[in-house]
Parts: sequence; structure tokens; C-alpha cells
Amino acid sequence: MDTQLTLALGVDTGGTFTDFVLIGKDGLQTHKVLSTPDAPQRAILQGIHALGLADAVAAGQVSIIHGSTVATNAALENKGVRTAFITNKGFRDILTIGRQTRPSLYYLEMPPADKPVPQNLCLEVSGRVDAQGRIIQELTTADLQKLLADLEALKPDAIAITLLFSFLNEDHETRVEQYLREHLSWQPFICRSSSVLPEYREYERGIATWLNASLGPLVKNYLLDLKQGTKPSPLSIMQSTGGTISAEQAADKAVNLLLSGPAGGLAAASWLARTLQIPGVMTFDMGGTSTDVALLDDGNIQLSSEGRIGSWPVAVPMVDMHTIGAGGGSIAWLDAGGLLRVGPESAGARPGPACYGLGEEQATVTDANLLLGRLQAASFMDGAISLDEQAARKAIANLAEKLALTNEECAAGIIKIANEHMAQALRVISVEKGHDPKQFRLCCFGGAGGLHICALANALGMTRGLVPMHAGVLSALGMLLAPVERHLSHNFQQLLSACDEAAIRQQFATMREQALAGLAAEGLDTLDNDSLESEYHADVRYHGQSSTLNLPWQGPDRTAEDFHQLHASRYGHRLHAEPELVNLRISIKSTARQHELPENASEVAAKPQQVLSLYGFADEVKVYQREALATGQKISGPALILEKNATTLIEAEWCAISDRFGNLYLDKQ
Repeated sequence: MDTQLTLALGVDTGGTFTDFVLIGKDGLQTHKVLSTPDAPQRAILQGIHALGLADAVAAGQVSIIHGSTVATNAALENKGVRTAFITNKGFRDILTIGRQTRPSLYYLEMPPADKPVPQNLCLEVSGRVDAQGRIIQELTTADLQKLLADLEALKPDAIAITLLFSFLNEDHETRVEQYLREHLSWQPFICRSSSVLPEYREYERGIATWLNASLGPLVKNYLLDLKQGTKPSPLSIMQSTGGTISAEQAADKAVNLLLSGPAGGLAAASWLARTLQIPGVMTFDMGGTSTDVALLDDGNIQLSSEGRIGSWPVAVPMVDMHTIGAGGGSIAWLDAGGLLRVGPESAGARPGPACYGLGEEQATVTDANLLLGRLQAASFMDGAISLDEQAARKAIANLAEKLALTNEECAAGIIKIANEHMAQALRVISVEKGHDPKQFRLCCFGGAGGLHICALANALGMTRGLVPMHAGVLSALGMLLAPVERHLSHNFQQLLSACDEAAIRQQFATMREQALAGLAAEGLDTLDNDSLESEYHADVRYHGQSSTLNLPWQGPDRTAEDFHQLHASRYGHRLHAEPELVNLRISIKSTARQHELPENASEVAAKPQQVLSLYGFADEVKVYQREALATGQKISGPALILEKNATTLIEAEWCAISDRFGNLYLDKQ
């Protein structure tokens, strides 16, 4: 970090709260404000003023790293800008046809899916490249002039260019882009697939390019507004891979920001797992609107190129994460059969749960936790938000009466259903991928995570947990711990047994130079090899398959054997077919950005500040203040541990031990 940048601020914009973590010479500070979904930058600037940072930001002394949900929300709500899609003659319907697969195999009356791009905005050009990258039909000036005339009549806000086999030969795509930039009478957002995702699979590459184009102007305008409000302090953005990029470069890479916020939490969890030497961690990030779950093996973030956002495939690399609509603000409701359901609809930031007193009348998970006493109104956000217990009780009573239950029984039912949703999500990223949850430590974060960690561990048969210090704002903290990073990929389709290793090394070298150029443009010293970490990976499949597995590149022979073993571990069998290399991938990250977290100074064991009798617990529940816990202090459940941004519930048969950083190690007795 530049010596002039005396402060580092991590900002995570969530569906309910915007979280802040500030690290400076005076230590670490945290803060939360309610999000402002209509203009997310307003909540960010509000938090900057509340932290007393306005002058330091104006003096350029604050390094700001931000996880944004602008691209995510626009994609989920289908609110991208009006975008033209340019492809080869005869392929204008490629995005509409897709893979022709049904989301549910036995759903016989599938409603028609929305078209990504209206037919009148799907334009075609001549010129063709074959499957070997050879030009078999030239792109003529007449073709370009016709395309220009069509676009001048349509006046789209953005243009996505996806031509056949451009991942092998980008000449035609580059010519189309250059011609349009030089001759269009206005300046739309333009991107091409050979830059966004130079990989095979026309549909997935086309969707990624369309998403980048349709979301690009929204992201760019948002970042420009935020940059204007925070200049001259530098602004970086968290990418979906768990690394950061400057706001200037992020403005053209909207599709790489779709998991920007949740990736921050994983970056912090990965840092913690390596620092605390925990080999296997399963994470769940429970916020106000959703819960994100993931698995870290040896502390490493797993990446996937088969992610989805809504109904669309997203083939660009992103953290391998599963998201469900279960959070503190998830609304409880009765279906047509009179059964109690929870989520996926959320009360969001405004009006928020009923107990926020902002007008919501339906019960939420937060209301249930408050009614059962697991959430203490006086300690919530240090009193910054006054919780209305009567409003929570009234909202739950409306449901309880219809179910012929007491209020407490109904509240406990809401929590149990929410827990089962989250437990099932954790099974998706563990059991369904060949991992035994018992071999991992369950790590929770997000404002609501600590209230549910023991119940989820019990449901999965796990006996170990971890509640990090500052768990309620861990995603914002992760922004500060994440490396500056670049990921590049390139199609290289060939049987591993026939691969020319020298050619592969040359391709990796070319990709490395491109990645270093991106880092250098951000002002990093790319000649300092000690601060750079490089990883080389490959996508491999059996010849004849369509899906691939990603694994480290170890040369053709070793990679082939590693692939056989990974396939057997994932799917329970290995084939006698030959492994085939499909894509090469490289990631380069800078470790120059380093922060040290403060240690717990308390040496005197804290005593309970009160004792409660809570519904569902046979024994009295002891209440502790987390900041007062001494290093090594052991607390046996049932107990509540309160802190500024979160609450942790230690259930019966569990105990918690605080380490020197204030992290809580949970173990089932």
C-alpha cells in the first residue's frame, strides 16, 4: 500500500445492510448502515461520513475496496440496458435456442423462457472462420456498412459481438469492433466475445458477452458516480474470483463482478483458514436477504466456470458458491395447502423485518429470533437500530393463529425451516460433490450466521465450527485481505497424449504477459517476483464428453492421471477413454497488500453479564460480551455471545474457545 494511503476501507453492499471495515494506525473499526438499493453509492457515502472519513477521502488518503451488487441485481431483475447482439449469418437465434434443456426434467408444462435479446436487435454479418481458426469467407466492407446502417436505425445502448470460432481467430470480431467505434454517430458500450471469454461453446460465450454488454453501462455509470464521490482516493472493486481490480478497469468487466460481494467473505475465510492452519472449511454467509455457501479445501477458494445468475449460464471464472434465498429478512408465509414456508422473498433493507418498525407486517427469520430471545434488542448494532419486539410478536401471531400454534412454537418452526434450507444448500457443495461434511470445520459469517451455526452443524453431523472475529462484517473485511488479481483463459483443444508441451508453455507465457500488463496498468510493480503468485490450470474432459473438470497443470502425463483420479472422486468411476485438454487458465495475484489484524488484549476471563430463560432450552442461557472474552476462555452452551454486528448462539452440548484474535472455535462436547 502506498505510504500516503494511511487508511484502508472495505465496503460490502448487501441487500439489507452496507458494511464497512476500516483499518488504520488506530486499529480496526466496523460500521453498518441500511442499504439504499435505488442508489447504492448513497449508503456508501453516508457510511464514510459516519466514520469521520470525509476529509481523509478528499485528501486521497483512503484506499477503498468495494464489493458491488449492481451487476448482480440488474442481471437477476433483467434490468440491463437495450443491447444489440451481432453474430454470423444464420445464427441470430443462438441465444434464444440455448441448450434446449429444461430446468426441471419432469415439468411437462414449462412456460416459455424470456428471450435474452429481442429478435429485432439480433443482427448478422457475413464472413466465417472454421473450426481450425481459418478464414473461409472474408468479412467485406459492404457487410460492415450494412451492419452500421442497421445499428444507426436501432440506436442500442450497448453492442455485444459474438462470432463463430473467434476464440481461435479474433480477426473478424476485432474488425467489427474497430469499424463501429470509428463510424457510429454515438458511443454505445461495445464488447466482443474474444475479449470477454475466449473459450469454446458458442451459447455460453454469447451469453457472457451479452451480459457484459447489457450490464456494462450500468456498472460503468455507478462506478463513475462512486469514483466522483470518493476522489482522489483510489477505488478498487472485488471480482467474482475473490481478487480485486481497479475501478477504471472493472468498468468494462461487468460480467466479472456478478459475485463481487459474496466473494469478499470467501477471501476473508480463505485468509483465515491459511492463517489459522485449518485444512478444510465449509462456509455459510447468512445476511439479511440470502445465504451463500462454499467449500475451501486447504484454504483455497474453488473457482467454477459453470456458474449461473438467474436462468443464465455464466462461464467466466467465479467462486464456486451456492446461493439460496434464506436470510434474516426472509419472509415466513403459508402456501395454498396451509403449510408454513420461509423465503425466498425477503423484506430487504426497506421496510426490512417487522421488528425494524419501518412498516413490514409479515414475519421474518429475524423477528423469530427476536421473539425467542436469541436476538437481544438492546445490543442490536449497538442500539443504532431500535428493534420493536411488539411488532415482531404481532407479525408472528398472525401466522401462529392460522397454524393453531403458540407464538413461540411458530417462531421456532420458522427457524427450523430456514435452517433446513441452509443445511440442504451446504449438502449441495459438500455431499453432492463427494465431500464428507464431518471432515470440515463449519465457518459462519454475515450478521445472522452465528445464530444458526450450531443447528446447521448438528443437521450435517459436524462437530467443529468457527465464528470469526468481526463475522458480521467479514465480507467487508475480505475486501481488504483479498489480493489484486487477474484471471485469463484460452482455448487449447487437444488430446493430452498428443499435446506439445512446448506450445502449451508458450501459450501460458503469452497469457502471463497479458495478465502482468493488466496489473501494471493498475500501478503494481510487476517486476517484484516475490509479491506475485502464479497458478496454472487446465480444463480437461474425457474425449467425447461436453463437461470438463478443472485441475492444476502438471504436464500432460501427470495431468491425465490427476484427471482420472478427480473424475473417480467426483463421479465414482473412471473411463477408459483418453483425457482431452480443452482450456488453459492462468491466475496471477499480487500479495503486496498486507494487513495485520489486532490481537485480543484481554487476559481476564469475562463473566456472564446476565442469565436468561429462553424457549427451547432446558438450562439457563448465559450472556457474554464478545469483546470482553479472554484469550483461551472456554464457554459451554447454552450461551449467547453478543457483539456490535452479530450474535452467536452456543447451543447445549457445544462449547466455544476464544483465540488470541478473538475468533471462536466451536466444538461439540
